[in-house]
Amino acid sequence: MNDLIAKPAFTDKKFLVTIIFVTSLFMFWGIAITMADSLNKHFQSVLSLSKTQSAFVQFAIFGAYGVMGIPAGLFMKRFGYKSGVLLGLSLFAAGAFLFVPAANLSSFTFFGLALFILGCGLSTLETVAHPFVAALGDQRTSDQRINFAQAFNAVGAMLGPAIGAHFLFGKHIEGSTDLTSVKTLYLAIGGVIAVIAIIFSFVKVPPTTDPHAVSVADADAVNVDVEPERDLFSHRHFRWAVIAQFFNVAAQAGTWAFFINYGHEIMGFTELKAGNYMVIFMGMMLAGRFIGTFLMRIIAPNSLLAVFAVGSIISCIIVAQNLGWTSYIALFAINFFFSIMFPTIFSLGLKNLGKHTQQAASFISMGVVGGAFFPFVMGFIADKYGIGEAYYAPIICYIVIFLFASKYYKVKHH
Repeated sequence: MNDLIAKPAFTDKKFLVTIIFVTSLFMFWGIAITMADSLNKHFQSVLSLSKTQSAFVQFAIFGAYGVMGIPAGLFMKRFGYKSGVLLGLSLFAAGAFLFVPAANLSSFTFFGLALFILGCGLSTLETVAHPFVAALGDQRTSDQRINFAQAFNAVGAMLGPAIGAHFLFGKHIEGSTDLTSVKTLYLAIGGVIAVIAIIFSFVKVPPTTDPHAVSVADADAVNVDVEPERDLFSHRHFRWAVIAQFFNVAAQAGTWAFFINYGHEIMGFTELKAGNYMVIFMGMMLAGRFIGTFLMRIIAPNSLLAVFAVGSIISCIIVAQNLGWTSYIALFAINFFFSIMFPTIFSLGLKNLGKHTQQAASFISMGVVGGAFFPFVMGFIADKYGIGEAYYAPIICYIVIFLFASKYYKVKHH
């Protein structure tokens, strides 16, 4: 019988322009988030900060996710996907423009405020874009659309360090406290994002069907909650997805924040060279996304997630040994294993939540707040014991992800 039913399309023709725009958003916040890692190292030099202090860069951006996740979800529910995207782009551009007065004052506190507003924009975009992409077509292909869009996020994550290294380290003179390069860079970013917001405001978004208001007869095509009387937090797999996402982004933020430091201090590279290696580092994530998406056709997503968590634990142990190139290659491997974690935890956590799905997406997006705290932990260990030793810390995070992937991902029925 099923053979007679046509395979569901990736998306519908009417959604084409919209999906191009929304997918581009994944790339833009990828650029903004990884550029913050170059900014972290640059501020250590220009504003004479310790590694623990410079972790405030990540705190401001990821902290915004904790503040903005739920308001963004409520805003999207009330005013729709398009208005949610425009709100996110406006905050993103405003935060970027605030870098100009912050640089003029050479104030790290002001930079923190600018980064926080920019982070609120990124958080809004991320909260809106995941369910938006999922709604642009048949629900049976929503995982494919999310992974496709996330691949562009990985492209952005490669562009971010390349642009950051070029602007921030390329012409930087050791000992200089000049912030002109920061000003120029973020002025350009603000301008580009503002233009995109204006263009997107003219795009006509066709009505999307609410994927959850469908009869149970179509249970395979849609995300149906078989026990609609239960409240969201009584679903164990969802609670664990929020915890796993918290620890996943915690490990990711810490690993990325001190990647340039590792290249500079352990490998002896210049800041520019270490920054350029970060492009390849992010390329590993892109490779992992494509290889992971392919492997998911033959391996269950949760099993692959468990294997990648174990790979990350082994890599962290090797990185912490400071074995020169062996450890450096293991550091690249960590980013390969990161590749599938965010989207996979996200989609496993949203399974069978029916009408709770949008609210659940807000909470899982809020798990990103883990990235606000963990760079402080790693920065403290790095300042006290050394940058290599700091990479023991993320092992705790991967143990939690492994537990979710091997046991607690299952949808339990009462």
